Amino acid sequence: MQNLVLFSSKDRDALLNTRKGESKFGEHVQLLTNLNNIYEDISNLDVDHVIFGIAEDIGVYANHGKTGAYRAWEASINFLLNIQSNSFTKAKRVLILGYLDYSNACEIVKQEPTKKSISKARQLVESIDKDVTFLVSSIVKAGKTPIIIGGGHNNAYGNIKGLSLAKNDLVNAVNFDAHTDFRPEEGRHSGNGFSYAYAEGFLKNYFVFGVHENYTSEKLFKTLKKIKSIKYNTYESMAVRNELDFNSEMERALNFVSGKHFGLEIDCDAIENIPSSAQTPSGFSVKDARQFVHYFGQHKNVGYLHICEAAPRKKSMQKVGKLISYLITDFIRANDH
Repeated sequence: MQNLVLFSSKDRDALLNTRKGESKFGEHVQLLTNLNNIYEDISNLDVDHVIFGIAEDIGVYANHGKTGAYRAWEASINFLLNIQSNSFTKAKRVLILGYLDYSNACEIVKQEPTKKSISKARQLVESIDKDVTFLVSSIVKAGKTPIIIGGGHNNAYGNIKGLSLAKNDLVNAVNFDAHTDFRPEEGRHSGNGFSYAYAEGFLKNYFVFGVHENYTSEKLFKTLKKIKSIKYNTYESMAVRNELDFNSEMERALNFVSGKHFGLEIDCDAIENIPSSAQTPSGFSVKDARQFVHYFGQHKNVGYLHICEAAPRKKSMQKVGKLISYLITDFIRANDH
């Protein structure tokens, strides 16, 4: 894959901060020294989880959003490598594959949005879709569970399609998100990954957890209500009006998606005060997000974890890196069957 940059021992050593008497996560993870056939190379490794990043925010730009999501991989890998390696973190069962690099294509996001630049960005997203689909499908076929660090939520499409192709069946998804990302099929961007996956026959049941009522149109709510294979709840119904219980709603969502293999999607837009493409001052707590990942990560049919839309600046790299590291390790612990 021309856009895949393998994570090397040299990369790891440059980021590791070793300390006498301690053992760091990065000292024990597995790496690939070269790549011939990704399916065969990964199949032969004694690991459970394969972590890779998608360094892009083209899909966010194509959706007229706030860019910066390309930095999430850099922030995450730096902090993940330097957590403690112990019986809880299971570093030896993890392969850090590398990241999909779109630095050249990402030059487009520096332009003032025009009809022409948005159209071009949406075409670029289609090429990113192909890479993500191939990578996720190859990892799942090899019997491993992908952990994907975005990037924009446009990459949900490639995740879902990749899982579906690997399983040769429709799959389900649960999305912890302030937005439905079920916008019209007007050209690929971060706001319509699920609608495209549904329209093209890869996605069956879809549950959106925590939609913000202020940022979802009446037209979209009506669309969701018409489709029996889509369920949702709102943040306000749980956290403001206390009409619904968080834990009971997680159970309802799991019952809706767990009959088939399903994707676990975490959009950082849903977490309060986390730098993201649509940062919110009112949202779920980090604790809520971690409990959500743990709850769904335990199920035997969870097909992958995708954490997306975090958009750290220089001053917030630590905050974002630590958050994503927590979510990754929560999933690894829960997913240890």
